Amino acid sequence: MKRKNNIILFVLMFTICLNFNVSASDASYDTLPEIYGSSAITVDMQTNEIIYEKNPDTKIYPASTTKLLTAILLEKNKKETDMLTYTAGAKAQPESSLNTVTHPIEVGDSMSAKDVMDALLIFSANDMAYVIAENLSKDVSEFANKMNEEVQNLNLKNTHFVTPNGLHNPEHYTTSYDMSIIAREAFKNSWIRNTIYKSTSTITTSKGATFSIINTNKLLGKDGCIGGKTGYTVPAGRCLVAIYERDNRKILGIVMNSIYDANDTYVFNDIEKIINWSYNKAPYVLHKKDSIISKKNVDFKFLPFVNLKKSIEVPIKTEEDINYYDNDLNKKELQQKITITNVNIKSLKGKIPIGILTVKQRDFSKSYKIYSALSKYSFSKQIFSIYSILFMPLFILILIFLFMKNKPRKYKKHKKYSYH
Repeated sequence: MKRKNNIILFVLMFTICLNFNVSASDASYDTLPEIYGSSAITVDMQTNEIIYEKNPDTKIYPASTTKLLTAILLEKNKKETDMLTYTAGAKAQPESSLNTVTHPIEVGDSMSAKDVMDALLIFSANDMAYVIAENLSKDVSEFANKMNEEVQNLNLKNTHFVTPNGLHNPEHYTTSYDMSIIAREAFKNSWIRNTIYKSTSTITTSKGATFSIINTNKLLGKDGCIGGKTGYTVPAGRCLVAIYERDNRKILGIVMNSIYDANDTYVFNDIEKIINWSYNKAPYVLHKKDSIISKKNVDFKFLPFVNLKKSIEVPIKTEEDINYYDNDLNKKELQQKITITNVNIKSLKGKIPIGILTVKQRDFSKSYKIYSALSKYSFSKQIFSIYSILFMPLFILILIFLFMKNKPRKYKKHKKYSYH
């Protein structure tokens, strides 16, 4: 008996521990990851849903993540085989340039646009950003205008660029949300996409200078990271854009204004935290399948070819779960719009959709079919009340007519006359 009690006790303890572990595991994805970056965001690249956010609309200095927009303008204006000239403005750029780190480059030398793009995005070469700016425009100021035209085209509200490489300027700023738009736009282009995939490259100038470069993104090729762009200045702190793909699902992560430590690990750890959290975060059920999401008054035209209508209150339901990511930004901006498109007997009975529900948050929008949830009793009652109102006067008239028709006639008595 004692042994049996011990076995029961052991099973109970094991079950409690198992439930605790499951609960603790689930709870870990409800607790936001702690990061050093002051602004950050993750976005599902298939749906544009914002999964994680930390001060996404706060203006911040982007450092070399700026070069993603410079790359977009290069792709729009040049082919990979076009030759670009090395300029005096490029030569004057500080460290983190090919000219200063690898080998001096002569003003007037040239290289292919493909090599310039590689040096810009893989090595993050400051001088290559000026090569692009001064080959596409008469000067950097004019190129900055082109950058800001692209900013307007992308409908970015909190971004203004001054330099093509992101070196510090008080008027050169963006937000982690705006940068996510720029990064998604850049990733749409195959030339840029193929460039940020590469871990190494070799650059060759027309005068025979050759440079081997290594990607500055330490996460590339690790745990699904397929590309990104690094950045750093003292005012901007450490910045990182990273794109991940796991199980055919792409998530973009951005961290701005993180710490630049001696081993340069903080910003990469920040990205890994928010990306792992985002892949494991389950969306919140906004409306459960078959639940009543609203009640709407609809006009039912109950006689064909006659403009006679009656307002019916219809409970609305969805036949699938409707989810969204429960964060402060989404909660603040969540919009739900019910549009009734189809009112007839079939739709009122719930046999076909009666309309759509559109759910929107920032860049995400999705429509769902909605159905009438009128019960058979309610439907019959409402329909009966409609037709009873309509046909009752007619019914009464028919009764009156029948009554009058069958009413016994009164005949007058005629006098009898005698004739003599």
